[in-house]
Amino acid sequence: MARSGLAGAARVARWADAALGPGRAGATADGKATLSAHTADRAADELGRTAAQIRADWDTARLAGLIEVHGDSARPGWRLRAWDRDDSAVLRGWVALFDAWSLACPEPAEHEAAAVAEVVSAMPQVLSFLQLSAGPVPVEQLLDLLEQRVTELRTARCEVPYDRRLEPAGPPAPAPAGTAAPEPAANDAPLAPLLDWALRALASVGALTYGDGQATLTPLGSWAVWVKLEQICVAAQSPAGNIEQAAEDMLRGCAQLRPNAARAEYRAWLAARPVGSAVAELLAAARGEDALLRGLAFEALRVVGAPAEPDVRGVQDEPALRPYALLWLAEHDGVDPEDAHEVLTRQEATWLWVDTAAAVADHGEAPMLVRHLEAAVQPTVPALLDEVRAVGHPRTVQVLVALAAAHPDPALAKAVRRAAFQVHTGGS
Repeated sequence: MARSGLAGAARVARWADAALGPGRAGATADGKATLSAHTADRAADELGRTAAQIRADWDTARLAGLIEVHGDSARPGWRLRAWDRDDSAVLRGWVALFDAWSLACPEPAEHEAAAVAEVVSAMPQVLSFLQLSAGPVPVEQLLDLLEQRVTELRTARCEVPYDRRLEPAGPPAPAPAGTAAPEPAANDAPLAPLLDWALRALASVGALTYGDGQATLTPLGSWAVWVKLEQICVAAQSPAGNIEQAAEDMLRGCAQLRPNAARAEYRAWLAARPVGSAVAELLAAARGEDALLRGLAFEALRVVGAPAEPDVRGVQDEPALRPYALLWLAEHDGVDPEDAHEVLTRQEATWLWVDTAAAVADHGEAPMLVRHLEAAVQPTVPALLDEVRAVGHPRTVQVLVALAAAHPDPALAKAVRRAAFQVHTGGS
């Protein structure tokens, strides 16, 4: 269902990729992600559609992440690249469209933005009721539920009196002759037209069917609502309250957890945030001085999966993040994790060895640091020390000093201390 519902959007996205090319001019007219008239007409001619249909498909492609618009240029989204080989990319694209249902149809112009926002905030409860009903629900019943939810929202903001004795005793005085009547407050706006708009918008993205005075969730819509409810439940099960923490504090809270427990915590933390901001937070934590957080941040990004790909590709030029990014991308592309290290150059592998050793030195025990020697790509300790000295990692001295203090072999420890001194003084 998701593929068929997004077929037109995928066709337009592929056409734009081939005809316009990533980053070329001509895709958008005003920097607001709308197609130029010339481009829409050209696409309509080549795809056998009307210009209006092309514009609608273009908007759907943007909302589903098949097209990304930057200023006055467009480029293919990661979901378009994965469209044919990854069913999860298709489902994620449809869920992104579902999440953006309020943008799919123009909102009623005669209603205040505050009233529209209230309805958008209340619709998850309406959708949950539809999902539980598992069948057609009369619009009148949905309207009653919507009115109750909006009243709850207003009460939470203290916009509805808790005590009716505090309400005005009678109707407001009429306006003086010759003056305009006051505009109705948002609280007085009828909700029926806004419910009609919301149901039509949700029907346009394929979440429900709407007609004959009733609405019914489609199987795809029911699945999406179930997924959202599951995410809320997962978030609520977050141990130690890490779900409410910033990325750095969350990662520190996961440092002592076993891998499976840590992944469950990452999933809970991610479920409570938009993917884009979560990925940005994780990468910001990875840029810090704590090497342990750097490794954990990329473990959390593995839980994110494909949506993180553009951002991970974007940090490949940052020396501290490059080895982690290359390994992440290799695994994402299907390389066996045990073989992923082969994508690293010798220098990148050495940098990663030092960075991991820094994490062990800061947070682990001495025997772990000694065992870390076995993970080096260099066949001998002298070869390792030569390349470690040359790699330029900012923690090289501290790592070598800690390794020298931990190693039980006096001769090897002495060689490591000598290497640390040479790095510290800039000698050879």
